[in-house]
Amino acid sequence: MNVEADILERADAAFAEALAEALDIREHETGDHSKRVACHTLVMARRFTADTDQLRQIYWGSLLHDIGKIGIPDVILLKQGALNEDEWVEMRKHPEKGYRIVTQIPGMEQAAEIVLSHEERFDGTGYPRGLKGEQISLGARLFALIDTLDAMTSGRPYRKASSFEQARDEIVSMGGTQFDPLAVQAFLAEETTLREMVAAKCMRPDNSGIPVKRSV
Repeated sequence: MNVEADILERADAAFAEALAEALDIREHETGDHSKRVACHTLVMARRFTADTDQLRQIYWGSLLHDIGKIGIPDVILLKQGALNEDEWVEMRKHPEKGYRIVTQIPGMEQAAEIVLSHEERFDGTGYPRGLKGEQISLGARLFALIDTLDAMTSGRPYRKASSFEQARDEIVSMGGTQFDPLAVQAFLAEETTLREMVAAKCMRPDNSGIPVKRSV
């Protein structure tokens, strides 16, 4: 890679990180939610592939999963109570909004597919396309489990955080419906590492070896 390409690659990486941080701030998330779930998803992804390019895509797709919520009005995004039917219709547009954003970043085509697919469910009842099973990209299937783990083990003003054990049991119970059974198996195989990372609200093990790579 020449110097100019390296500079552009680093600029893309910094831009993606900044986008994720901006959304976390807007959503009033704490503890670097986007970076945390991206790094936790990598722990699982490394059980399926050692390909650095694929791992990059999974990292960036996970990091930017909710970037489309930038286009959701505050009155909906920041609402404390339950959303009504019309509000849910608007909220469910965020994967497609995010896809349109991420496809404009060079070299992130597979990451954009994760953004588009991260609300799909293994049994086909998710959105926006109702994909089922392996129609959903591997990264999105792994991320969906990690996102649920992070949501359950993170406290909110309106509820206490669940324990890791409670989250684990619920995730296992949803294998084959919401989650890919292979993702559940990988989660259980990495349980010790993920438990430690969740307890520390940690973004490691490292994401430093997975910078964005510009397509050539």
